[in-house]
Amino acid sequence: MTRIGHRREALLPGAAAALAALVGALAMWGFTVDDALISVRYARNLAAGHGWRFDLGGPPTDGVTPLPWPLFVAPLGRLPPLAALDVLRAAGAVAWVAAASRVGAAIGRSVGPRGLAIGLALTVGTSLPLAAHAVSGMETAFATLFATLAVTSTARPFRAAALAGLAATLRPELAPWACALALGAGASAATGDAARRAARGALAAAVAAAPPLAVAFTRLAIFGAPYPLALRAKPSDLAHGLAYAGAALVVAGAPLLLAAPRSIARSPRALTITAAFVCHVAVVALVGGDWMPYARLVVPVLPGLWVVAGEVCDRAPPWMTGARAALAAAIGLTFFVRAGPAGRGVARDRAALVGIAAPALDGASCVATLDAGWVGAAAPRARVVDLAGVTDPEIAALPGGHTSKRVDVSMLVARGVAAVVVYAPGGEAAGPVRVAELRLASSPLFERRFTRAAFLPLGGGGGGYVLYRARPPAAEP
Repeated sequence: MTRIGHRREALLPGAAAALAALVGALAMWGFTVDDALISVRYARNLAAGHGWRFDLGGPPTDGVTPLPWPLFVAPLGRLPPLAALDVLRAAGAVAWVAAASRVGAAIGRSVGPRGLAIGLALTVGTSLPLAAHAVSGMETAFATLFATLAVTSTARPFRAAALAGLAATLRPELAPWACALALGAGASAATGDAARRAARGALAAAVAAAPPLAVAFTRLAIFGAPYPLALRAKPSDLAHGLAYAGAALVVAGAPLLLAAPRSIARSPRALTITAAFVCHVAVVALVGGDWMPYARLVVPVLPGLWVVAGEVCDRAPPWMTGARAALAAAIGLTFFVRAGPAGRGVARDRAALVGIAAPALDGASCVATLDAGWVGAAAPRARVVDLAGVTDPEIAALPGGHTSKRVDVSMLVARGVAAVVVYAPGGEAAGPVRVAELRLASSPLFERRFTRAAFLPLGGGGGGYVLYRARPPAAEP
């Protein structure tokens, strides 16, 4: 088929996938996560000339897992935090639509029946994790774009390797996936004996490994460790990781597209993408998963599963591909209906919370919290003691997990904490439930040093945050 013919075959499925992705992203437009505002705060300080730090006047810290991300966000540093977040969310939606278009085009080139190609492309928009994290304001959508460009470029192994490596600079856990994809693409594209194919695959894997290794060495030189601070702050837990990976495979829906092992085995390209996907799921389990909803860590590699489905379509009856795609779409839409509404109001509720908290925190020079993102947006000039340790190396080194760090009240006193913000999902009377906050709030020293000052409602469910203020020295019991 000529190049023009390929373009014509790709046009409609590409447009269908892009439209479906746009509809899904708009349906989840209200979703975001607190860590997005952490990145914005780093970028604002970077843009203002204060360096790579979370707090004005504080030490440089490695509080953003994708090291290059604050550089990307820095041009938005003059905007208010929530406005910058909205721009990032819109840019993420554009990135996901572009990635989906690329997937649809790949399907159009692979699938003979035009109706099946368009139908398969439309199912791209039914994945809740992809739709939600497209608009979260995080780097996930851009990692997804690079990863998608990589899996649709495997005919050119070194291009695919470079793109996969770029994806891994934004999500470090993608590095093994990038190397596996490049290794398979390089080996399958090479001609000659097994040794020649292995050498070409190894060279492509080295190209894929170069960008994340460059980031690791940069981290080592600047911050003294080759891995992100979050790895220390959130130690891995295999049991949680296995549960996370299993749940991700279900909620994503798309893994059902791989239920054609014999057909996949007969396609080098499909086998390469599938093997890299399996490698990534194993890595996600080993690193302990993630605390964010909607299976964030598997999102960047999901579009490749539709590429696999299109690639193997002519190796099995078309109705089988259609049936798998329909079932995957049904699962995806079910989660859209059942789990989607909980995420659609997050951005609105978070913006309202920041508006309420800003005057309440006015004048507080130092605030302690487990939710450093929105608190940092509400108090942009205050120092923030991050009780989760994500932006604080000293707290990250303490025993405990993301919400259970053994932070002592004396540490808050030594740092001059003037306010403490504690999550109370059951309302002001119910008090805290997260381990670190519960431990602090139940301490006699905390009761002597701090007093309840306000309740900051979050949404309409009755939950919110309790704001404690430091007692004046003369007022301590």
